[in-house]
Amino acid sequence: MIKTFLIVMLFLLGGCTTKTGSYSYQSTKPSQKYPSEQLAMSSSTIYKTNGELQATMRPYTVMGQEYCPTVVRVGDVLSGRASWYGNDFHGKSTSNGEGYDMYAMTAAHKTLPMNTVVRVTNTENNAQTIVRINDRGPFVESRIIDLSYAAAQQIGVDKKGTAPVTLEVLGFEPSSSRTIDLQAIAKGPRESVLSNFFVQIGSFERFEGATTTKQKYSNFHGYSAIIKDTEYNNKRLFRVWLSGFKCEAEARDFISKGYFEGSFIIGE
Repeated sequence: MIKTFLIVMLFLLGGCTTKTGSYSYQSTKPSQKYPSEQLAMSSSTIYKTNGELQATMRPYTVMGQEYCPTVVRVGDVLSGRASWYGNDFHGKSTSNGEGYDMYAMTAAHKTLPMNTVVRVTNTENNAQTIVRINDRGPFVESRIIDLSYAAAQQIGVDKKGTAPVTLEVLGFEPSSSRTIDLQAIAKGPRESVLSNFFVQIGSFERFEGATTTKQKYSNFHGYSAIIKDTEYNNKRLFRVWLSGFKCEAEARDFISKGYFEGSFIIGE
């Protein structure tokens, strides 16, 4: 019985690995800039209503081996608020290296694997659109996805700035794809493993400040500090991230301990 349980859990959860990466988050016109960069505690199929992780989604250890539930599957449903970003960032680089096209059907999400295709439903008017994840964000409480202008327009989010939505995972495009082919993804993988998570602990305009922070927390509770050279609101920022988290649940547990005020998760 124990052997069968282990085989099933290994199949469902997959492995956990970590590698470094970078992200590019852009807000929209000045009236829609976000006041903070706190991680959105969105409700979903893996969270309780208070944002706490379900027990089955926490890291656990069996016979000395740690497992992290990090699998995103076709049919997963999440909910939160959608926002959008547009003309000010048209043509700028997104997290996966594409040029942002405000007229393409794309979106930013904090942790879903790049090229995940999701159906977005505006729960106020039941309008729907389908987008491909190619960027990271929005880092603001309760917001779960940042839509391109075209996608926001399709479901009426462009008029109000934000709206409550549900996201349904439809599938995963190949990493080289820049389109949405529903017939192809229906024949493709049914799940994708989330594996690359970081916690931002600081952001500096001066490289010296980032360097000092990196050195101070170079081996903080077993996690390594790295510096990311990024651009935010047309300013160069040096962000300090902790790396080495095996999954989102581990990163959330770390943040919940309160070591760094205002820290949040970045997924790659």
